Amino acid sequence: MTDSAQRVERALIAFVRQEFGAPIATILGLTEILIEDARCSQDQSLASDLDRIHSSGRLLQEQLDQLVGLATQGGLGVGDDSAAFRMTLRHDLRTPLNAVKGYSELILEEARDNGREDLLTDIAKVVAAAEQLLGQVDRLIGLTEEVKSSDASRAATPPRDLVGEIMRSIQPIMSKPKANLLSGRILVVDDTDANRDLLSRRLRRQGHAVDTADGGRSALEAMAKSEFDLILLDLMMPDINGLQILTWLKANPTLQHIPVIMISALDEIDSTVRCIEAGAEDYVAKPFDPVLLGARIEASLERKRLRDRERAFTNELRTEKAKTESLLLNILPGTIVSRIRQGEIEIADRFPDATILFADLVGFTNLAGRHSPAQIVELLNGLFSAFDKLAKRLKVEKIKTIGDAYMAAGGLPEESPGHALSVAEMALGMIDVVRESGKRFGEMLEVRIGIHSGEVVAGLIGQHRSIYDVWGDTVNIASRLESSGLPNRIQISESTYQRVKDGFCCELRGPVALKGRGTMLTYFLGERIK
Repeated sequence: MTDSAQRVERALIAFVRQEFGAPIATILGLTEILIEDARCSQDQSLASDLDRIHSSGRLLQEQLDQLVGLATQGGLGVGDDSAAFRMTLRHDLRTPLNAVKGYSELILEEARDNGREDLLTDIAKVVAAAEQLLGQVDRLIGLTEEVKSSDASRAATPPRDLVGEIMRSIQPIMSKPKANLLSGRILVVDDTDANRDLLSRRLRRQGHAVDTADGGRSALEAMAKSEFDLILLDLMMPDINGLQILTWLKANPTLQHIPVIMISALDEIDSTVRCIEAGAEDYVAKPFDPVLLGARIEASLERKRLRDRERAFTNELRTEKAKTESLLLNILPGTIVSRIRQGEIEIADRFPDATILFADLVGFTNLAGRHSPAQIVELLNGLFSAFDKLAKRLKVEKIKTIGDAYMAAGGLPEESPGHALSVAEMALGMIDVVRESGKRFGEMLEVRIGIHSGEVVAGLIGQHRSIYDVWGDTVNIASRLESSGLPNRIQISESTYQRVKDGFCCELRGPVALKGRGTMLTYFLGERIK
């Protein structure tokens, strides 16, 4: 070891022994006096908290003696920069130091609330000693650094006017009324009992509901059983460390929205950056300032509230979008809806080969006169709903209903080579539906159906209550075939017959005079050929 390194090492050990001893002695001496007074007054709660502070003070003293002894013997491997000693000292002292400072501040809060002025002075001294010790720990990092130039130091000092302006712009921290604080359900995860107890008590005083976990595995079990608004997560735990818990949490789709604040004695930049990269909301070093931690908790809860509202709004939009989608698909074919979304306004297509079906109930006018409007609507709704199911199953497109008439088409809006066969299958199913509905309704229901195949034009009509409709000579002929047909028979044209004759039994009807079309050879569609 070089002479320079030896000087640094000796200075470091002397600094620790001399400077750290005084605040620890203050903590131990004052708490011993206060414990005796608390027991005399039978204040068990205060005595319990003071015992915790005293135990932590003794642990500080033991760890300090041990670390100084190891450093003196070279047991810590102190090198030229004394890095191992400084980092070990910082980590080992922070846990008991956090307990001393935290419980002292908790006693101060309760003393102010209960008018215990006799405690304020002595406990304030304990807090000051803890803060002094913390400052001395942090000073170790910069112990060997020297100011190279007094001029540079002066140049780095901000002008007095600028400092004054900054201080005027930063308002003093005012305690918020508890009624105005955001509250939530918080999970505190720490393997040190004193840390969990201290955090839990402080959070409950702020109006939060608190659950605790003494390690990584118990934290996972708690998250599986309950929902939390925030997790305070210790980084260094023996079973599963905090970074592993954080990574798992953020990879879980059902839990990744829960904000996590890491709390650790490790305040080096790598730990902070890794935790933030892994998804932590914030990172707080132990021992923490309760006011700062409270502000960060409230900020995290507020951000979660905003994200929860955003998620709820997004889910509501998604639900409404699904409803709109369902409504559009009930009105228009799916491919037409997709084209509208892509920006098409005028939709019109020519299909060289399609099959059109018309169906109409026989004697519907007389039927409507014998029953109430509600019964007629019930009948038509049942029939047409059953027709719709047939169309969907057979991939036939329902075009529209007009009164008691039903129109469907095969081979559009997407071309299909077997469209005539599908429409023929649907027509036979419609005959069965009408017969069964008539039995349930107590009437002898009959239907006429006409089918023709050929070229059509299909497109979207209207801007208000738009409909997808079909035009052309093929549509007119199919309508005439229906009106000239016979009850419970399916009349098809020669064109349709040529497309279905190999799949269905067909009966020649002969020439039939169609209104406005002259004479046309027609057939009756029979059962499917097995």
